[in-house]
Amino acid sequence: MTHPILVPILALVCWTLIMWVWMYATRLPAMQKAGLDAKLVKEKRELDVLPRAVRQVADNYNHLHEQPVLFYALLVYSHLVGLVDPLNVGLAWAYVGFRVAHSLVQALVNFVPLRFVLFSLGSFCLVAIALRGVIAALG
Repeated sequence: MTHPILVPILALVCWTLIMWVWMYATRLPAMQKAGLDAKLVKEKRELDVLPRAVRQVADNYNHLHEQPVLFYALLVYSHLVGLVDPLNVGLAWAYVGFRVAHSLVQALVNFVPLRFVLFSLGSFCLVAIALRGVIAALG
């Protein structure tokens, strides 16, 4: 049985894994071209010699391990307490969409004003899910 509030979690996890593949598909050849031996790299700043496009993909992969932690927690909480309705499911899918769009913008063009808008819209989805959880818990 599929639980509608949990499927967006799976989708974002899969997207994160896609970004992981993209990161290594670009980073490893770039490191080789730059003459970097991965076994000898001790600090992230040593990777600053890599092309910006390669670093942007890696930065986005790291970003997918930051705020999305709140997303995962909120959706598991919503599932456990039975706060699964079309609005929360829609907000969850909207968040996934904004994160995927954010990833593509950051990795391909890195236009910061657009990234900010996408990040903010995703954040508003999380705030709405959290507020709905608080209201349900209090009432």
